[in-house]
Amino acid sequence: MPPPLLDTSVLLRHFTGDNADHSPRASALVARISAEEVVVRITDQVIFEAAFTLERTYKIPKSEIRDALLDFIDLPAVVLPGKQLWPKIFDLYARTSLSIVDAYHAVTMERLGITEIISFDKDFDRIPGITRVEP
Repeated sequence: MPPPLLDTSVLLRHFTGDNADHSPRASALVARISAEEVVVRITDQVIFEAAFTLERTYKIPKSEIRDALLDFIDLPAVVLPGKQLWPKIFDLYARTSLSIVDAYHAVTMERLGITEIISFDKDFDRIPGITRVEP
């Protein structure tokens, strides 16, 4: 049987500690995942949503988001296809003005040998190796 999918809400409650009922239960589950007692699967969308919410709603600095989410992603009991790409994605995210999704796009482009992106987002102009064109 495949591992259960972990929803973003659990990570948010764990990282923020903002709910007297949910946060302790979320942190207890993360402790069990850390101890490899429980295996869970996450998706890229969970990482996107967590990073976006932590940055925009909770005003947590990008470097702290990077560290917290990378520590979680790196756990052996976290199944995430392509998890080896996330350190590079989070490095780009933390050191630039790119959103987490745009950093993901830039790393994916590099991995696939794509050099051109069609976008109105001028942040891509500062990424070496990427040429932005507007439609």
